[in-house]
Amino acid sequence: MSLSLVQSRALLGLEAAAVTVEVHLANGLPSFTLVGLADVEVKEARERVRSAIQNSGLEFPGNKRITVNLAPADLPKDSGRFDLPIALGILAASGQIDAARLAGHEFAGELSLSGELRPVRGALAMSLALHAGHVVTQLVLPPGSAEEAALVPDAQVYRAAHLLDVVRQFLPQGAGAAEPLDGWSRVTPSAAPATAPYADLADIKGQVAAKRALEIAAAGGHSLLLMGPPGSGKSMLAQRFAGLLPPMTVEEALQSAAIASLGGRFSLARWAVRPTCSPHHTASAVALVGGGSPPRPGEISLAHHGVLFLDEFPEFPRAALEALREPLETGTITISRAARRSEFPARFQMIGAMNPCPCGYLGSPLKACRCTPDQVARYQGKLSGPLLDRIDLHVEVPALPPQDLVQAPPGESSHDIRERCSAARERAVARQGKTNQALQGQEIDEYLALDAAAVRFLNTAATRLGWSARSTHRALKVARTIADLAGAHSTQVTHVAETIQYRRALS
Repeated sequence: MSLSLVQSRALLGLEAAAVTVEVHLANGLPSFTLVGLADVEVKEARERVRSAIQNSGLEFPGNKRITVNLAPADLPKDSGRFDLPIALGILAASGQIDAARLAGHEFAGELSLSGELRPVRGALAMSLALHAGHVVTQLVLPPGSAEEAALVPDAQVYRAAHLLDVVRQFLPQGAGAAEPLDGWSRVTPSAAPATAPYADLADIKGQVAAKRALEIAAAGGHSLLLMGPPGSGKSMLAQRFAGLLPPMTVEEALQSAAIASLGGRFSLARWAVRPTCSPHHTASAVALVGGGSPPRPGEISLAHHGVLFLDEFPEFPRAALEALREPLETGTITISRAARRSEFPARFQMIGAMNPCPCGYLGSPLKACRCTPDQVARYQGKLSGPLLDRIDLHVEVPALPPQDLVQAPPGESSHDIRERCSAARERAVARQGKTNQALQGQEIDEYLALDAAAVRFLNTAATRLGWSARSTHRALKVARTIADLAGAHSTQVTHVAETIQYRRALS
């Protein structure tokens, strides 16, 4: 039969659209035509496939007119993932393998010129999309990609190291098959690491107020802004924040790993480890929120279920910072292009770190500030009011005197703080089914349980400080988190009073 069909998948965001690789061999002038809205790297598969088949000792039908169609025709295809299905389609159409036996399998893999299979980006995202769509199929993937895809529950994944490993599984009935190669095997999920490699908060001496703010942020899912002079420990605090968050569930780990796989950052050693993304302050808005054609996830999506740490917060481009407004509220980012629209999850906890002024020493007892009031106002004015409104906790991180830094004992360990944060989160989830930060609208009134005295105190503080409605609501959610950490049923004056200390305006 001169026509064969091989199934594969194209990635568009986190979706894995089905692609049928149709190969037709006909008499005529020898040619190799590839159609179906293929990107440049897909069209280059013609040379890779030709060399891989010939160098594997198989017959390439060079005297035929070869037409390869990637259907549907209006779906963009990129990367080298279609090398393997194209090669198998040519071999099936020329009768070297049994085309009927390819049914029930889906293939993806990039071929080297020698026929070896190389990993492809997004294997875990592809397997997760199949699982979510209840599609029952057997995936054949290269080493590295197969181990990723096998992490999805009930996935049927086979690893093949070479084109010949795949060909020997689909030889026609009655063909004299040689000894099977070692490269073909069924992949089972590997065991997760026993302990997540988080840095310990005990490394940081002093900074009790900042550690308390980190605990509140971890317990309620709140965003945080750290402000202090250079060398006060802001970056160390932020880099240890992920260790305070509760362990990831299997669903969270799969979602986070799928996005990392799309970005080419996934590693089995980081399975079920909450990510901490720290983009440089020269990053553009597209680098943060994602983009490109086809759209790819940005830093905020790569930090899904983890931490987005923005050091030197005011130094980021204004457009990049303002692009964070909607994801901080909704937990998703929608990237729209002329022909395509992709939605990526972005449920991250943001930690920003900044100096109080251009020189960094405003209010520091160790060194005098040399900035004028106008320079300070211009520097702090780089952060817009709407963006600051969406940050729940504003905390000052003062410089430590040398004697405290050298002689102070180690602080409380991340393990002990994480236990308290997990207990507070469990109280919130048992009460309302979500973290306090995710409360919206009437849920705030229903679950806050605010005392009458706390209501009066909050009204007075909000009026004097000029809070917006968003600031007031966010302060209420922080107060509810503080009450959960204390094990209190209602939100009391003491909880609201502590919250007000964390909504301090920039000077």
